[in-house]
Amino acid sequence: MSVGTAGAFAFTALPAASATPSASAVIAEVYGGGGNSGATLTRDFVELGNAGSAAYDLSGYSVQYLPGSPSAGSTWQVTALTGAIAPGARYLVGEGTGSGGTTALPTTDAGGSIAMSATTGTIALVSGTTALTCKTAADCAADPSVVDLTGYGTAVVREGSGPATGASNTASVARADSLADTDDNAADLTAGTPTPVNSAGQTPGSGDGGDDGGSPTDPGTVRVHDIQGTTRLSPYAGQTVTRVPGIVTGVRSSGSLGYWIQDPTPDTDPRTSEAVFVYTGSAKPTVAVGDSVLVTGKVSEYYPSSTSQSNTEIGGPTTTVLSSGNALPDAVTLDATSVPDAYIPTASGGSIESLALQPTVYAQDFYESLEGMRVTFADARVVGASDAYGELWVTVKPDENATSRGGTLYSSYDQPNTGRIEVMSLDTTSTFPAANVGDELSGATTGPLDYSTYGGYNVQATQLGTLVDNGLKQEVTRRQKKDELAVATYNVENLDALDVQEKFDRLAEGVAVNLDSPDIVALEEIQDDNGATDDGTVTAEATLKRFTDAVRAAGGPAYKWRYISPTNDQDGGEPGGNIRQVFLFNPKRVSFTDHTGGDATTATSVVKTRRGVELTYSPGRIDPTNAAWDDSRKPLVGEFTFQGEQVFVVANHFISKGGDQPIHGRYQPPARSSETQRAAQAAEVNTFVKSLLAADKNAKAIVLGDLNDYEFSQTVTTLTAGNVLKPLITTLPAAERYTYVYDGNSQTLDHILTSPAVTSFDYDVVHINAEFADQASDHDPQIVRIDVSKCRRR
Repeated sequence: MSVGTAGAFAFTALPAASATPSASAVIAEVYGGGGNSGATLTRDFVELGNAGSAAYDLSGYSVQYLPGSPSAGSTWQVTALTGAIAPGARYLVGEGTGSGGTTALPTTDAGGSIAMSATTGTIALVSGTTALTCKTAADCAADPSVVDLTGYGTAVVREGSGPATGASNTASVARADSLADTDDNAADLTAGTPTPVNSAGQTPGSGDGGDDGGSPTDPGTVRVHDIQGTTRLSPYAGQTVTRVPGIVTGVRSSGSLGYWIQDPTPDTDPRTSEAVFVYTGSAKPTVAVGDSVLVTGKVSEYYPSSTSQSNTEIGGPTTTVLSSGNALPDAVTLDATSVPDAYIPTASGGSIESLALQPTVYAQDFYESLEGMRVTFADARVVGASDAYGELWVTVKPDENATSRGGTLYSSYDQPNTGRIEVMSLDTTSTFPAANVGDELSGATTGPLDYSTYGGYNVQATQLGTLVDNGLKQEVTRRQKKDELAVATYNVENLDALDVQEKFDRLAEGVAVNLDSPDIVALEEIQDDNGATDDGTVTAEATLKRFTDAVRAAGGPAYKWRYISPTNDQDGGEPGGNIRQVFLFNPKRVSFTDHTGGDATTATSVVKTRRGVELTYSPGRIDPTNAAWDDSRKPLVGEFTFQGEQVFVVANHFISKGGDQPIHGRYQPPARSSETQRAAQAAEVNTFVKSLLAADKNAKAIVLGDLNDYEFSQTVTTLTAGNVLKPLITTLPAAERYTYVYDGNSQTLDHILTSPAVTSFDYDVVHINAEFADQASDHDPQIVRIDVSKCRRR
């Protein structure tokens, strides 16, 4: 396809759509067999060429790939480009890497991770970075952003009479050296041995990794910023780099062993990090902070998990220490001014790795542009308590969505709170501080910026601020009045009869003291009598006896209980544990109406009798054989009477978020695959409540428990459909709407919802666990006190 030229300027102008042959930038060669069986090269590539007489500016351009036979769900994958192609020169774009092959590409000019087909596909050179939408040859020819296009194999999208043929694991399709372009892929490109050439004229094995043959104490030609590049992927991935200079800024002597080096002489591109982690494998690092070193090793992208972003590393290092005690490069300050408010770019659910970083636009791009570099913050508020792994969370944006007790509120999918940052310590000789939410790390915290699958970007502190205890206290709710029915929910985190007494006592205190002895308590995660021992035991009598005895000892009532034992290993959770929901009730205040016969696989339902509405089974389960409850806890339904008034309670523990892609991962926006089953579960409970209200529109229903989803989620929307239930969390001030803290985000997973007849109530989330380093459970309980006298039938 042709492009216009502007001979009076240094760069050609953006191309216009045209059917005439290209006179400048073209796709010169395409190879998708890298790393495949029989291949020599380890990586796929696209080579561009400039047939014009002026440099061709690629700023804002991209290379895009479409499968040869695109389906309705197929999308163009994008690799952003930077720089320019000199007249008569080439420009090499590295793509997906396979496990085969023996030879790396020469230093690439741009890099992505697209796994191109070896035999069929379409490559487009595009004047933009937005994914194309065309899926036919005609539509793509009509798109003015398409500069050049090459279809190979049996590609549907191609130029001219047909696609270029002959591409394979060992063969690319390439233009003649003249870069002649007649807009006919079949005629213009022929198959042959892959011959990648970069902008420096290098081919595989020539000038690889900056080895200029110089002195072993002289730096090579490759710098850290060259290795890091302008995207999330290194253009040197898979290549050996030689004598890369830097100052050691941090040493990790446990876990993933290695050290960070940072170049004290940065380039001027804010997108390129000046630091990199040197992975030493099983060998403890022998360098020290302040050493000036030269590092030779192989560049790779390490993925902590299948959906996370990667860490750029140099592995298998040979390290030469030139001097010690050197001054460290200045640390970059993290604060409300430096960290952007937008969180992360999107790629229609695809990988963002190949997108050019925009560190002034997106917080996650800003952090990525500092990967491995020394960063610092001062006087930061703790928003995620210290855990057993020596981690805590702070915010460098103190005014960002602050909760009433010092946390950071997660209030929507598009506001993940950009100021949150995880903190770990590289000091293995000191005890990590036990910090609660609302405490402060006073003074400076400084260290290399790392990335982990558990939480994303984090500061590996070589200097940790001083902990200031701001005195966060556990809450105690008020006692219910005589005419108030108090109903609570509490996830007791895999409690079983074999747990230590301290766990029983602390959880019991939460019920007897902090919740002030509710009339009904719905417990989640009560395990069977021998916990994780998987021997077929499903009863929980011993577990509940120990727990209710502990509640009595803490000053609470002599609770009775009801539950239905699950079928062994069918309700999810810890294998062998058989977690279930349980009703505790104070028989001096409330009575339980038993309708016997309910079991693990029999559904309860609503029936009308001469005495009014009843459950067929109480306790009972909601449609337990429905696929919505596969490998998950089934809802427990109970019929209670308080001061002559009938109350129906549904205790829930929906399926967890396990398997969802992380909000900081490489796929954006992240897929929340677990939502599908939770939505089905919510629909089942909603249908049950509707059946209850159809039988008695004045029925007082309380639906509660660990729903494992947010108040703004599709799960809660489905559960409340038809206005049959009111989520009480929404009645609190926004800064108080949370029951759980994860990765420094205070969020709501646990809920109490009520039917329309419940008109007079007092609702409270009682914060006793989630914000504290010392927790009895990872969830906070909550309670609703219903004034039955004001909710009587009219």
